[in-house]
Amino acid sequence: MFEFGILFPAVLNGLTTGAVYALVALGLTLIYGVLHIINFAHGAALMMALYGVYFLKASFGLDPYLALPIMVPVMFVAGYGLQRGIINRASHGKDENILLVTLGLSIVLENVALLAFKSDTRTIDTPYSLATVAIGPAMIAVTKLVAFAGALVASGLLLWVVRGTDLGRAIRAVAREKQGARLVGIDVDHVYAMSFGIGLACLGAAACFLLPAYYVNPLVGNGFVLVAFTIVVLGGMGSFAGALAGGLLIGVVESLGGLWFGESLGQIGVFLLFIAVLLFRPQGLFGART
Repeated sequence: MFEFGILFPAVLNGLTTGAVYALVALGLTLIYGVLHIINFAHGAALMMALYGVYFLKASFGLDPYLALPIMVPVMFVAGYGLQRGIINRASHGKDENILLVTLGLSIVLENVALLAFKSDTRTIDTPYSLATVAIGPAMIAVTKLVAFAGALVASGLLLWVVRGTDLGRAIRAVAREKQGARLVGIDVDHVYAMSFGIGLACLGAAACFLLPAYYVNPLVGNGFVLVAFTIVVLGGMGSFAGALAGGLLIGVVESLGGLWFGESLGQIGVFLLFIAVLLFRPQGLFGART
């Protein structure tokens, strides 16, 4: 067994990573909870957000954290426009068509990125990229602590929007009963587009928190969206609390798995946990039985 001086830093690193995973998964959960479809373009959208943050830094010298007021609205508008202009029109009201449209969007976005940016991996340098903070026996990167705090704040803001605003009440009404919501005067198509836009806005925030310590290339979103799908199912389909708790749990399991199996095989523990949950609690940790 590992000593406390090794386990404690691993758990802290897992929590900081898991908070960003949770933010990515919350956007996916919101889209699923309202539209009742899985957004296969989620990873590609995160990749585009990361490129946006990268070029704001490379072209204008804008710090990734200061890019938040730009990237979050830009990704929201992009999500709203994609839903109203492409997904809604191409789906013709059929869920299976939406799946195919989002899959097609993912392929298009990734290939456009490959054409424009090649397959090169890009990173940025900031004055705090290598800075660390001592927490007990652990040395934690400042970028990870900022990402942890920022992801929790963004997650809290999203939960407040869903639970404490008129838009949130409309979102919950549409998610529960679409036809009933339409009968009481709610613009369902607008709510769909707002939900998709908010889901992508979460990716804009996640990109700003990720890039100071991470990288971007045209396929970078695939790894994140695979983990995000796992978190959504693990926490319970459509459960915001489950997505947040599941993200933190997955981050810790991945970090501890890296200790036991090696860094390159750290995600083995994630998928072992995933299989165990499917076997013994298929509705997810926070999901309700149907």
